[in-house]
Parts: sequence; structure tokens; C-alpha cells
Amino acid sequence: MKEKRMDAIEPYYHNEKYGVTIYNADCREVLPQLEPVDLVLTDPPYGIGEAAGKNKSRNQLAKAKDYGIANWDNETKDSEVEMAVSVARNAIVFGGNYYNLGKSSCWLVWDKDNSGDFADCELAWTNLKKAVRKFKWRWNGMLQELSGGKKETRHHPTQKPLALMKWCIKQAGEPQTILDPFMGSGTTLVAAKQLGRKAIGIEIEEKYCEIAVERLRQGVFQFEEVQE
Repeated sequence: MKEKRMDAIEPYYHNEKYGVTIYNADCREVLPQLEPVDLVLTDPPYGIGEAAGKNKSRNQLAKAKDYGIANWDNETKDSEVEMAVSVARNAIVFGGNYYNLGKSSCWLVWDKDNSGDFADCELAWTNLKKAVRKFKWRWNGMLQELSGGKKETRHHPTQKPLALMKWCIKQAGEPQTILDPFMGSGTTLVAAKQLGRKAIGIEIEEKYCEIAVERLRQGVFQFEEVQE
């Protein structure tokens, strides 16, 4: 007997003109419904409790932002990451050192140029066939580097700089369709759109889907919302 196909999950946000789609769902439910993509670029939970207010306990030159308390970073998402990597020609996974993704000739190194007790660097595993690459961008509080002449607004406790995600996309050549199954506040999607690429984001928490849509509206491109 043929297995019944699950009902398709409707997008939270979709814009046909600019090729951006957001799903407010568990990525395990959405990934089996997607066509293959050129690049998975994502920053999944590392299982280190960063969502539980950890950033507030670190040494700060300025008062730390309160992102609330959540449990989404209590464990790694091994099966979800494996599933996401399987649907893409190329993959870049931040926190890949916390996952068993196999050997790689090309780790991407983000030099955070930090002070205090933050990590000096973060690592992204890739399946790219090239040498290790490094990107330097300070992201620590009042000392963070400027993007477009101003500081980026931080919406998420593990948010990555927009400049970093644009650099990561370029490392993968010319990917036309980019997927982030742990979208957070949508930085990967904003980076993709500023580079003129199509993008799909999946995020389980609705508040971050709302933030991502608003960031896309305020980006370089003025999005005309198409709800489905």
C-alpha cells in the first residue's frame, strides 16, 4: 500500500517576485517537501544553552541585551542538520565542530576579534572543495564593526553579522537558491536578497519569523508582500 503523503505546509511568508519564502514550522516537517537547493547556509543549535540567558553572564563593556529564556539550544539537532545537508549541492554549517559531519578540506573561520570571555572564533563546516578561509569581523557589543555606516540591530542571541553571511554565500560560488532551516531572525535571507539570490527560511518560533519579514522589508530591496 502506498504511503500517504503529508499535507503540504503553507508558507508563513512568500514573495514570488523576489524569490523569498519563510516557513514557521519544525524543519523536519518542511525539508522533505522541498526541491534540492544550491546551498544550505545555517547556524543550528550547538547544545550549549545559549538561549538560556547565557550572554548576560559574560563580561560586558555595556549592558547585555535581554533575549529572554528559551530551551532551543539545550541540545544539538543532529538528524535535522543531516537532513538539511542532504537536500543541497553545497553546505555551510556554523558550529560544525559540535556535529559529526565528516572530514572537510574547507572550514570557514569567523575571527570575531573579541575581548573578554567570548570565543575568539567560530567555525563553519563545509563540503566545499577549497582551502580553509577566514573572515574577520568584530561583533562584540559597543565595539562591533559598522555595516553600511551603522551598527546592526541584534534580534537574536546567536545572530550572525550580515557581512559574514554574505561572505559565506560568496565562498560557495554562485548559488542561486539558498536554504536556512534554522533561520532565526533571518540574516541568511537578508544576505541572499542583497546578493540577488532566492532564499528559503524555516524557523520554529513565530516571533523570529515576524522579525525576519520586517528585516526583509527594510532591506536594500523593497518587498511587496504576497501572502499565501
